[in-house]
Amino acid sequence: MQQLRRNRRLRTNDAIRSLVREHTITPHDFLVPLFVVEGKGVKEEIASMPGYYRYSLDLLVDEVKGLWAMGLKSVLLFVKVPDALKDNKGTEAVNPDGLMQRAIKTVKEATPEMLVMTDVALDPYSSYGHDGIVEDGYIVNDETCKVLADMALSHAQAGADFVAPSDMMDGRILAIRELLEQENFKNTGIMSYSAKYASAFYGPFRDALDSAPGFGDKKTYQMDFANRDEAIKETLMDIEEGADIVMVKPGLAYLDLVRDVRDVVDVPVAVYQVSGEYAMLKAAAEKGWLDHDAVMLEQIMAFKRAGAHIIASYFAKDVVKLLG
Repeated sequence: MQQLRRNRRLRTNDAIRSLVREHTITPHDFLVPLFVVEGKGVKEEIASMPGYYRYSLDLLVDEVKGLWAMGLKSVLLFVKVPDALKDNKGTEAVNPDGLMQRAIKTVKEATPEMLVMTDVALDPYSSYGHDGIVEDGYIVNDETCKVLADMALSHAQAGADFVAPSDMMDGRILAIRELLEQENFKNTGIMSYSAKYASAFYGPFRDALDSAPGFGDKKTYQMDFANRDEAIKETLMDIEEGADIVMVKPGLAYLDLVRDVRDVVDVPVAVYQVSGEYAMLKAAAEKGWLDHDAVMLEQIMAFKRAGAHIIASYFAKDVVKLLG
């Protein structure tokens, strides 16, 4: 019997491979994380994230203008808060003249059409390094949700397009959504870190913001990485409470969750390629053990193939430069 079906015909050359390719990567896929610090003329490389930087507000202007020129139209802001401004209740988080609030305004003045998302969590502001208020060694839930809602409102008032709660407190999406509605910020969106796992991949990020927990760990509020079904429950609850976009975090070790979530929700799905994933590739490439660009593109495509609509990645600029 003759071989009539030959799948390799569709792999013969680059032209046919490109023509039948199921997924493609464009600049529109990316959400670019940016780290902001106080000061002037500051561009500090993060030691555990080679090639990635913290920016003072004056240099943040040049960075976001450069991103926009490359076709990268969405940023996710994080701030490194001075220790003197940290306490147990996140007081500085709701300061209308705080670093985050000024960063939002800076980006919007420099690139008015840039989509600005903001991190909503207490760990950068906490003297304990936790995502919530601490009482007797326990991270309390409902009191934290109130502060998170106030924090989100202050970001909206400063001009944020979306707030991105990354804390994993129960009910925080509803608390934020209700306050935004009450204060007439009906068009301010929420991207919820709906399935955020207690992961060892976050180490370099905590270096970047000096936000490592001062005691214990975050396993009483971030999810157990052994669990799969729980991610669907958490995500559906967040959508019911008003989330417009849902996220799975980390990325590569959780591609099964990206696919699971995508299969059951009717809102956009984001994934975060976290700092540890970035650092591992940088380290392996520096050793000459991996082809940096080839592996980077393969990883990004894995997120698209798994079903992510949005990819938060420290590689965004590198990928777009390769795409030409």
